[in-house]
Amino acid sequence: MIRIVLVDDHEMVRIGVSAYLQAQPDMDVIGEAVNGKEAVDLVLSLRPDIVLMDMVMPIMNGAEATKEIISKWPQAKIMIVTSFLDDDKVYPALEAGAVSYVLKTSNAKQIATAIRDTLSGQAVLEPEVTNKMMKRMRQGQTRPLHDELTEREHEILMLMAKGRSNQDIADELFIALKTVKTHVSNILSKLEVQDRTQAVVYAFQQDLVPKT
Repeated sequence: MIRIVLVDDHEMVRIGVSAYLQAQPDMDVIGEAVNGKEAVDLVLSLRPDIVLMDMVMPIMNGAEATKEIISKWPQAKIMIVTSFLDDDKVYPALEAGAVSYVLKTSNAKQIATAIRDTLSGQAVLEPEVTNKMMKRMRQGQTRPLHDELTEREHEILMLMAKGRSNQDIADELFIALKTVKTHVSNILSKLEVQDRTQAVVYAFQQDLVPKT
């Protein structure tokens, strides 16, 4: 059962999303918060599998709440669900540690699928968000950091770009899950990024991913 905390200051949004997710056989909304400060306290108390985080809220916004949660619980998987694609919303949220970024205009089924994908280790990003991150990294990139990757690390990065979770990679390459996690950690360090999402964006920005 996927344990979910829903954070949104609009009651009707919470009611609608919660009702749909509760109807899913593998999901359970275990808590709701109406602002970022309340979200931090609730998430750190309940330690859910997934946090659905709104961006624009009173007291503390989604990016601020995400940053505080990650600072105290780095394993948290936070999925931004918002109506905004502005730079001042996208960048702070992802830099704070959010795994996925989807729009409220997505239908309920898409959000449920994104929850499952995020839990499995995939970064679910709106196409425009991916483009923004690629552009920003292109502007700031000065040297080919990926030259430092070993052949195995490069292979694992390509699988990450295909949306494979750590367990999927371990199964596909016939190696231990612990070994995969070590490789992923090395990849993040060598590419000078904070999480899998940024590593995948880097791979696409550098044209490392074969075009299909």
